[in-house]
Amino acid sequence: MSSIDRVLRSNIKLRHLQLIVALDQFRHLGRTAEFMSVSQPAVSRMLTEVETMLGLQLFDRSSRGTVPTAGGVILLRFARAVLADYERARDEIRAVESGAAGRTRVGSMVVAMPVLLASAVIMLKEESPEATVLVEEGDLARLLPQLRLGEIDLFVGRLEPGYAAPDLVTEALFNEQMVAVVQPAHPLARKPRPKWSDLTALPCVMPPPWASLRVKLEQQFFKHKLQPPADIIETASFLAISSFVQQRGAVAFVARSVATHFQTQGIFKVLKLPVPVDLPPVGLITVRDRATTRITQQLMECLRSVAARQMSAQLVAAKRGRGSGGLRL
Repeated sequence: MSSIDRVLRSNIKLRHLQLIVALDQFRHLGRTAEFMSVSQPAVSRMLTEVETMLGLQLFDRSSRGTVPTAGGVILLRFARAVLADYERARDEIRAVESGAAGRTRVGSMVVAMPVLLASAVIMLKEESPEATVLVEEGDLARLLPQLRLGEIDLFVGRLEPGYAAPDLVTEALFNEQMVAVVQPAHPLARKPRPKWSDLTALPCVMPPPWASLRVKLEQQFFKHKLQPPADIIETASFLAISSFVQQRGAVAFVARSVATHFQTQGIFKVLKLPVPVDLPPVGLITVRDRATTRITQQLMECLRSVAARQMSAQLVAAKRGRGSGGLRL
């Protein structure tokens, strides 16, 4: 067994790994010491101890703070994965001891949050009231690294083909189209048939530049021989989207189920503007060959059940729309 192997298997303790992660988070010895409730000299001694064991410098120290070296980045990835597994095992053991249902951690895109995931969590709580669900909002670029490290157990959102990988298992649940929304008092909300040209002079909330949806929305403007709006806000956060729609009079593009849900609450008004963009389905992503906890499996079943119900509702709405001469928004 090599010395590195021996150190990683036997010598390094959870406290060392917690220190490494905290140093990366705070990038400062003093703030790390405060977070870990120890003295700053104790933090320095622990860091030196780990570096001596490994024979590697893990952080560059300066008056500006601490920055991980190349070796530090590798150990950080190891530390986060080990700590995530530790927390999962701890929570499951506590759940067994207390008779509670356990804890699951979910990463969700906006498209899945207010209808699919919220309904599934309500269903889960009806079956297991003491279950705990931790929800992280974000996009694939932010959430997939957390999923791979074990910091979340499950991803719910759009299954972008560009993020497919052999280590991931994807499961499509349903297709969800986009619509344009404004605040209910917006002048466009009263227009029977708004056009893409009506949007060019308005503030517009768009997905971040790296999102495939961003390109597809811009192509819709070009298709109508228009330039995309110059006044844009780029975000994948629903709170930011709703804030700018409400406070700036912006137009935004969100999933139909999200828009309909918040239209009933008087927050959005769905524009009768076709948004014919091809989008990947909404579904689940887990890590291949990683065992899922019982409570995570239970939540996945709830998500499947809600998705099936949502698909049935979409089919009914589509039939009604065709019967009345168009799709209802």
